[in-house]
Amino acid sequence: MVLPRFSRALATGIAVAALALGTLTTSSAVAAPADDAPAGDVSVQTTVRPSLVLDRDFPDPDVSKFGNTYYAYATNQGKNLPWASAPDPDGPWTFQSTDALPTLGAWAKTGRTWAPDVSQRADGKYLLYYTAWHNASGRQCIGAALADSPGGPFAPVGSEPLICPLGDGGAIDASSFVDSDGTRYILWKNDGNAIGATTWIHVQRVASDGITFQGGAAQVLRNDRADEAGIIEAPVVTKVDGKYVLFYSAGPYSTNSYGTNYAVASSITGPYTKAFRFLMTTDSLDGAVAGPGGADVLRDSGGDKLIFHGHRDAGGRGMYVADLGWAGSNPVVRGSRVRYEAERGTLNNCSVRENAAGASDGKVAAYIDHADSSVDIGAIYVPTSGSYTLHVGYANGSAETASHTVTVNGTSAGSISYPITGWDNWQQVSKDITLQAGWNTIRLGKGTAFTELDYIEVA
Repeated sequence: MVLPRFSRALATGIAVAALALGTLTTSSAVAAPADDAPAGDVSVQTTVRPSLVLDRDFPDPDVSKFGNTYYAYATNQGKNLPWASAPDPDGPWTFQSTDALPTLGAWAKTGRTWAPDVSQRADGKYLLYYTAWHNASGRQCIGAALADSPGGPFAPVGSEPLICPLGDGGAIDASSFVDSDGTRYILWKNDGNAIGATTWIHVQRVASDGITFQGGAAQVLRNDRADEAGIIEAPVVTKVDGKYVLFYSAGPYSTNSYGTNYAVASSITGPYTKAFRFLMTTDSLDGAVAGPGGADVLRDSGGDKLIFHGHRDAGGRGMYVADLGWAGSNPVVRGSRVRYEAERGTLNNCSVRENAAGASDGKVAAYIDHADSSVDIGAIYVPTSGSYTLHVGYANGSAETASHTVTVNGTSAGSISYPITGWDNWQQVSKDITLQAGWNTIRLGKGTAFTELDYIEVA
């Protein structure tokens, strides 16, 4: 039964224009294609997804540009340090036959050499951080190695691990960061998951050699959210707009629940605030990549990229590349949905309805009933110009299919239709749109019949 719309109590208050960045973290209602698109026809959606640039098992990719060549390093797969090279981050990538780390440190044994990080020091040497199997304890610890060339061979530094807090489960997933003033840091995770203890992401200042510690390590992020399933790892930090943006992976890496999130701070040592929604999940990518994680950030003159792994149908985890942009200090990955709450937009001759059962954040834009009623959702940031897909969360309690007009940056983009759902039965429709690189505004205006708006997502 369709409830008459006038039976609802009018919500009070007008929403201020605000941005709710973050990607979809849970499976949403199946999207009904908009307008005349046949149901289930995903070919009409022109979202540009991340590219599988290395279609082989290449987990936990670390990518840097040295000279005019891009180098990628991965978790062991028959070699201690597999690597590949390319003239461009989008490829073509060439998997190299050599082992860039032919010999581990005396403290380590082969079989579990994980999550490498390679950077260049001020003296021109190439510094490798690697995780390996600690002989004496059986835990994972972090070692260092040096080479004269980014392709190795890297030679281990010292006879003991660089970081090995056995009482905290060991250490994994080191990454390097050089601040704008030249100060160098190493980030890592204590492997609390190995012993049922708390997992922390640590930040440790080091000398210019990358291996001499200066002061103690700061604990900056821990596994404290339900959607992380007790696991956070693979920290990588970059600096944007004066803020420190720390990317991390969460969840069990072997499942499709593995994903990538980020946290932002004004200081390298925190405090960090985690994004409300994950940056990338299997769902936010609409299944185009399964278990997107182990991410690395490539800040490049040709455009920033996020490089990460995802599960392959053939087995193992391949290397993917996606365009990366910055909405202030908030990262946006092309192809991964970003959600904007409709009630936080600019509402023109309509209003917010609170306590909307089942709606995202419990509020919606309602009473878009008049000829001049509209919802403007601005501050929509995309990294590159081109085709995107607009997904609209809605409920239509009218007695007929409803619609809204769609305007992008002041230009008409047609309309979007909403099948009947009943009130508070939140569903989704989709429409292809064209956006410009940088900031955009989308307006949904009064069309036919009546629909309430929960959110929009752009991918």
